[in-house]
Amino acid sequence: MPHTFRSLAAALLMALSLSSAMAQGHEATIRKNLSERIPQIPKIEEITPTPLAGIYELRLSTNEIYYSDAAGNYLIQGNLIDTKSKRNITEERESKLSAIDFSALPLKDAITIVHGNGKRKLAVFEDPNCGYCKRFERDLAKVDNVTVYLFLMPVLGPGSVEKSRNVWCAKDPAIAWKDMMQKDVTPAPAQCNTAAIDRNLDFGRKYKITGTPTLVAQDGTRVPGAIDSTKIERLLADASK
Repeated sequence: MPHTFRSLAAALLMALSLSSAMAQGHEATIRKNLSERIPQIPKIEEITPTPLAGIYELRLSTNEIYYSDAAGNYLIQGNLIDTKSKRNITEERESKLSAIDFSALPLKDAITIVHGNGKRKLAVFEDPNCGYCKRFERDLAKVDNVTVYLFLMPVLGPGSVEKSRNVWCAKDPAIAWKDMMQKDVTPAPAQCNTAAIDRNLDFGRKYKITGTPTLVAQDGTRVPGAIDSTKIERLLADASK
């Protein structure tokens, strides 16, 4: 019996080794063929098998997800959906890749705005000249019991930089921000150390935050774009599970 067990274990190890070697061979082939045939494709950071036999997931340096056959003869762009479990595998993977560890956020560089008891947490990256941000702020005002960490990220030109500086340097930045975004009250000119805003821009570049508003929930989920109060509530509820 022990001998039989050892034989089975050895066979299993050999099968795993062969499977690993085949996967590595496919990975090398995919990288070689795609780099030669589509030289403009962003760097392939990772290649992993999918649940679909013979199809591999390609994670690019841009965090985009593509799929390929084992030879790199076909490149597939789109969603891979598990019809049995009704899961969008691509969407789940992209959400995981775009997540930002909430503990990694430099909260000292944010304006803290508390609604109600402030028990829930939400980080938001916004530009003061962003129309979508203003729409989002009106919806966010309807959400209670949340602490909002607002990161000023002026990406829409010099006017955005000036307004961001005036808000950050205001006597009460939270009120200055609310008045500007919800009531169209231009913040008074102000001067102070604005290194925090520069750090926010650096943080955005590091984590590929390319648009405003961008939300980060307490569980790390990132949501690009303006969402209404119902979806904000759902985001906060999911993050607290």
